[in-house]
Amino acid sequence: MSAAPANGPHATGGPLSVDRALDVLDAVAAAEGPVTAKALARRLGCSLSTVYNLLAPLTARGHLTRAGGGYVLGPRVPALHRAFQRQAGIEDGARELLLGVRRATGTHAYLSAAGQGRIAVLDSTLPVSAAGGPFAVGPDHGAHATAHGKVLLATLNRPARRRYLAAHGLPRLTDRTITSPERFEAELARVRREGLAVSVGETDPAHTCLAVRLPGEGPDGSVRALSVSLPTADYPARRGELASVLLRAAAGA
Repeated sequence: MSAAPANGPHATGGPLSVDRALDVLDAVAAAEGPVTAKALARRLGCSLSTVYNLLAPLTARGHLTRAGGGYVLGPRVPALHRAFQRQAGIEDGARELLLGVRRATGTHAYLSAAGQGRIAVLDSTLPVSAAGGPFAVGPDHGAHATAHGKVLLATLNRPARRRYLAAHGLPRLTDRTITSPERFEAELARVRREGLAVSVGETDPAHTCLAVRLPGEGPDGSVRALSVSLPTADYPARRGELASVLLRAAAGA
């Protein structure tokens, strides 16, 4: 990728320098340990001097800090996370709901939401040290292939759903992903009838997920879903059990 002028336009509509600063932050967050400026320059496809120009304000504001010969997340990040949880309405009750499902099933649980034209995973029971996992906290650009995405899209009215699908499409992620608009609408109709969504290997053949809608709305008016993930090989024997736990949890939320 060739470097563009530091303050030039970007595909997102904002200054490229802002976008690249966020790329730096994301790259450091995804790393197992300290990341050097040279490694960041290679990843971003830009000059080392550009990377240092981006690192300077991120470090000065506490989003990053130097450690072990490279850069790691800084002390400002936990405060941002707490503010996000407060504004997203992830209070003790929502966290306890996830942990309760985790204890009852032995599978990881996820809280997701749809609002402002996007779908995102807000929280999960995955430990902070966990690497990978089927769903990461953050925007979900493959929501059409997830159980929580199906629940949330089934809840939206048709115009809102059409706008979302026009923006994101129905890309094929595995050979099980539903890519036909007609089949997808039929799948959402089934989800509305049954109150339960299932995605068997549609995002990753190794993983299956089940989801239900949570009652009410978030503080921002978003609709929410509660889901679990498990190995696809375990799904046939556990479907009834997991569906029951999710439906009970949602009814008591």
